[in-house]
Amino acid sequence: MNFSVFIENEDHHQYLKDKLKFSEPEITKIYPEQEPFFIYKEDGLHFVKDSSQNKLLHVDFLKGSLGWRLKRKDHETLLKKALGKKNNNLTIFDGTAGFLSDALIFLALGHKVIACEQSKVLFLLLSDAIDRAKIKLSFLDNLNLIHGDALDAYKSMQNIDVIYLDPMYPSKKKSALTSGSMSDIKSILKLENIENLEDEVFFDFKKNKFKKIILKRPIKSKIIDDSFNYQIKGKSTRFDVYI
Repeated sequence: MNFSVFIENEDHHQYLKDKLKFSEPEITKIYPEQEPFFIYKEDGLHFVKDSSQNKLLHVDFLKGSLGWRLKRKDHETLLKKALGKKNNNLTIFDGTAGFLSDALIFLALGHKVIACEQSKVLFLLLSDAIDRAKIKLSFLDNLNLIHGDALDAYKSMQNIDVIYLDPMYPSKKKSALTSGSMSDIKSILKLENIENLEDEVFFDFKKNKFKKIILKRPIKSKIIDDSFNYQIKGKSTRFDVYI
């Protein structure tokens, strides 16, 4: 599924073609009459799903919760423990990229990350965010962002130390409206007719050869496979680790 991108400044035209691979017909200086579509502003790429809600979806690694987590990367003890003691210079395959919130922490800790995102909308927003932030975040040179099916991408890889999976699960009634980023991702997947496989993602990867799988789960969620080697538990999140 392709979407048009509205630009106010002609200077951005070439960037959208060369870097983000928008085709010539998709780039327009006429404001689209119908959602969804992209807008490119001075601060980067935005996605308009429903203008009646007055909300633009935008990714920025230097501000907000992502920027805050990066400044506190040394406090990410749960992720460090999940990786294990011998965790220097790992190559991590993130099969559920999302907004790269955990992948950025892995990168900041000195690891290499291959992240796969099946949503074209999220992939474009992430690609633009990476391009804008790479001057200040040099570790982004160790990130390879891929658009496509994660399992197919993994099967073509070699020397992966860790498979990291953070699949989305149905929200509980009490928390259904609390997680903006999760609801944004779910709405985009629905828009692009992408099936959320939930538990199936883990089992599909586990059928293949692997060194370690880290499965991120809500702390009180069911254990979907009790063959894990160890668990790392926090207040709201746990990591089931399979070796």
